[in-house]
Amino acid sequence: MTVDDIITEILRHEGWPRFTNHPADRGGPTKGGITLETLRRWRAPRSVIARDVEALDEVEVRAIYQARYVEEPGYAGIIDDRLRALVVDCAVLFGTDDASPWLQQAANAYGAGLKVDGQVGPKTLAAVNCIDPAKLFRRVLAARIRKHGRVVTDDAKARGRTSDQSLNAAGWLARAAEFLEA
Repeated sequence: MTVDDIITEILRHEGWPRFTNHPADRGGPTKGGITLETLRRWRAPRSVIARDVEALDEVEVRAIYQARYVEEPGYAGIIDDRLRALVVDCAVLFGTDDASPWLQQAANAYGAGLKVDGQVGPKTLAAVNCIDPAKLFRRVLAARIRKHGRVVTDDAKARGRTSDQSLNAAGWLARAAEFLEA
């Protein structure tokens, strides 16, 4: 799977070319998974507004994904296609500040001894590329599942829901994630 294939899948999951600006979505104005804040950082120092997100074309979106979610965080150096695709997708959903430590923690579960600093450099890549990618895949996916649960549960708490099933999401998904790691 090439990086272009990974980006194509992300765009499919993100509903390309649909533009959204739903009040309950913390990302705000979004097109193809690119939020207003992401576009502001990409085009800085130019000013960016919601209309600019709505007008995004696929060429620029692909360039953003390639630079910010593959090359800059170091994920291009992950040899296994499935693992690379998962880590890139995790970064798109939750940011590299989550995805990179998840990868390092996964490698450490198999004795890599990495410093979990969120920097995917030569040491991290050497360790990751020497460990069974299926094992790392399951660990990273388990971390992602836990994060999804925390997002849902934390949102329910923030909205003051006291008897909502979503309050249980973090626990349920953490429990499911343990089966992936076993």
